[in-house]
Amino acid sequence: MRLSAFLLSLLCLLSFSNLTAQSDSLDFPVYDYSNPSEYEIGAISVQGAFFAEQTAIIGVTGLSVGDQIRIPGPDIPRAIKNLWRLRLFTDVRIEQEKTIGDVIFLTVRVTERPRFLRHSYTGVKQGKHEDLNEVVNGYIVRGGIVTEDAKINAAEGVRRYFIEKGYLDTKVDVQEIVDTTRANSVRLVFDVDKMDRVKIDKINFIGNTAIKDKKLRKQMKETNLKSKIFKSSKFQPALYKDDKQAVVDFYNTLGYRDARILNDSIYRDEDGDLVIDINMNEGNQYYFRNITWKGNSIYNDEALARVLAIEKGDVFNNNELQERLSFSQTNSDVSSLYMDNGYLFFSVDPIEVAIDGDSIDLEMRIFEGPQATIDKVVINGNDRTHEHVIRREVFTRPGQKFSRSDIIRSQRQIIGLGYFNQEALGIETPVNPDRGTVDIIYTVEEKPSDQLELSAGWGGRQGIIGTLGVTFNNFSLRNLFNREAWHPLPQGDGQRLSLRAQTNGTFFQSYNASLTEPWLGGKRPTSLTVSAFYNKYNIGNDVRPNKLVIQQAAVSFGTRLRWPDDNFVFRAGVNVQILSLDGWNQRFRTDEGEQISTGNFNNFSGQFTLARSTATDPIFPREGSNIELTVKLTPPYRKLGLVDDDPENLKTTAEQFRFLEYHKWRLNADWYTPIAGKLILKTQAKIGFLGAYDDLVGVSPFERFELGGDGINNQQAQFAGVDIVSLRGYETSELPNNFIRNPTTGAREETAAPIFSKYTVELRYPISLNPSSTIFVLAFAQGGNSWRSSRDFNPFDLRRSVGFGARVFLPMFGTLGFDWGYGFDKDAERAENGNLTTFNIILGFEPE
Repeated sequence: MRLSAFLLSLLCLLSFSNLTAQSDSLDFPVYDYSNPSEYEIGAISVQGAFFAEQTAIIGVTGLSVGDQIRIPGPDIPRAIKNLWRLRLFTDVRIEQEKTIGDVIFLTVRVTERPRFLRHSYTGVKQGKHEDLNEVVNGYIVRGGIVTEDAKINAAEGVRRYFIEKGYLDTKVDVQEIVDTTRANSVRLVFDVDKMDRVKIDKINFIGNTAIKDKKLRKQMKETNLKSKIFKSSKFQPALYKDDKQAVVDFYNTLGYRDARILNDSIYRDEDGDLVIDINMNEGNQYYFRNITWKGNSIYNDEALARVLAIEKGDVFNNNELQERLSFSQTNSDVSSLYMDNGYLFFSVDPIEVAIDGDSIDLEMRIFEGPQATIDKVVINGNDRTHEHVIRREVFTRPGQKFSRSDIIRSQRQIIGLGYFNQEALGIETPVNPDRGTVDIIYTVEEKPSDQLELSAGWGGRQGIIGTLGVTFNNFSLRNLFNREAWHPLPQGDGQRLSLRAQTNGTFFQSYNASLTEPWLGGKRPTSLTVSAFYNKYNIGNDVRPNKLVIQQAAVSFGTRLRWPDDNFVFRAGVNVQILSLDGWNQRFRTDEGEQISTGNFNNFSGQFTLARSTATDPIFPREGSNIELTVKLTPPYRKLGLVDDDPENLKTTAEQFRFLEYHKWRLNADWYTPIAGKLILKTQAKIGFLGAYDDLVGVSPFERFELGGDGINNQQAQFAGVDIVSLRGYETSELPNNFIRNPTTGAREETAAPIFSKYTVELRYPISLNPSSTIFVLAFAQGGNSWRSSRDFNPFDLRRSVGFGARVFLPMFGTLGFDWGYGFDKDAERAENGNLTTFNIILGFEPE
């Protein structure tokens, strides 16, 4: 049967599709469906496909060249249905191209759905686009098919994003626009109307009698009333759910273990604000009664009860119970008692064996297990620091019994090196139960630790002062002449090399260098530090000299102690310093007000320091403490008969203080306490005292303390012989004890005091703990003062201040930041321009 035109339109109608044929004439035949014809497929082509592969489309139809099909018949409708199921097309047709005898040639014609090319937003600030992109990309991706479902879901995702931010009335409309930059592509425009943020007017608790509404609302940290001053009021569904759980958890800590929220309702008041009603069922308050132990053989019941520290009659608190058993932050729980003795497989399961009224009896079922021995200690990730530098700080050794305390201490020591990213430090303890051994794997991530200082600043009458300094905190002296070890410098042995030069070319010059070897000999933590500096300060001329030259060399040794515990360090050193003054008219005065201006003064002293450190991180400590007591002593020359002590021979102050005599005491103490999350409380005390051996000689005019200002001069070493201690909120000129009356002229002369104390309370919160840029903000309250004699000392007579600041630690440049302080006890007449505030800049280091 010859067909000049073959049209399958009727078949397509029956199958909800179209099958058309090309025709050489306008005559369309009528087919007899009671007499279908058999054809062999000679070829299949595809037209209209831009994105989908043609071979894939043919494969989906189920048709292939050589197949025998019947027309009319089920094969063509089935192929069209298969293509529709892909949901890739808006139109599908299978048409006859031609026939030759009983061979048919087919064309599959498709119209593809438009593809998503890009999207944009209106009504939304640029800063929100990145977050919204993550939402939209979760529903539709570039090159994907744009369907109504995808558009609706993406718009709803955007709306939910703003609802979570408290914008409950947000409306989002999405428009589909043809994008002419690419064929068959569209772009979506999300038009967002956030409306006003919905605030919370009331939070009502119903059914609570034991705890007042106000206290329960305080547990809801993120769901706040609009009446709160320092917290924004917004309803965020996910955080609201967490806040409801926090209320229940608070009840649990008070012994109400059955407390639960029966239901809650949220509705709008007449002003459009939210009202939240929470219906509570408090239940009964429970108490601990009898606590018994079962399965313990290593420690008796009394020893375990002492560590648990829960008495009969205490309010039942499951959180506290779990902390005392296994999760104490101070390592004072029952699990630590066992795990510090090698019982790695230890477990304890508290079982409630009786509930009698409001009392609960517990049975602590203990599985002690065998002791575990450390097999291997592995260190990974150190690509610059040599392994022995890390290993010598680790307290876990192969062959020792497993100890959780040793692991925690090792973690603190590794962080304390300052070479590794604290956030990335990993510790794994894979166990081999068959052998009863455990491996300890420390994984570190190196971070930059060297510092570069390159600056120029205006120094007042000194003009422009340039500074060049480098500090290599992980230096390797033994590889100094090994050219292969320079990357770009020899590093990895944990030595600290510091070189610094500062000058303006004429008036001021300062050069200093120091080298510290923390493990002298490599077997014990005995440190050796060698340092020297030369300072020259000349602000006079040939006619009226005003010159100060200081030369110093020092060597000190330090070692870690084993008693009272191995957190203690003892350091001892010798300092040789010569101060040469020629007409110098600043700072150095006796208690009588006489200026020390000319002469050579020898300051030979021994220095001894006892310190204990448990702080976790040198840059942003989160817990622990640093306590340091330093005593600096010179020989009592006159009492030993080494110098002439005849008052008649002490004609001048230059002769009187030619060999300085003093004993100097410094106490520095810092404590770091986590308050909530990353919020850290730092408390600090600094006390200094300079005393004399002989009342006839008096207190040395050198080595005193000058309180106030930013403390930078002490680090820049423009002046030495005086410890400059910062006091935020006050300049040095605003503290009365920094001055003394000149006995001759009666003028108020600047000098330093032999006694000072300073106390600080500081709240710190980190913005970024990235090792490449540690950033935190702080708020402080501070008080301090200095005194001219021990008779005048009054620890409650303080100059008080409050303020805020910020710090940025950059490995290459050290600590940068600022402090703004308000002084409560300022004398407005003496304050600079009557200003009761000060603003200090921190450059390179944290001032004392």
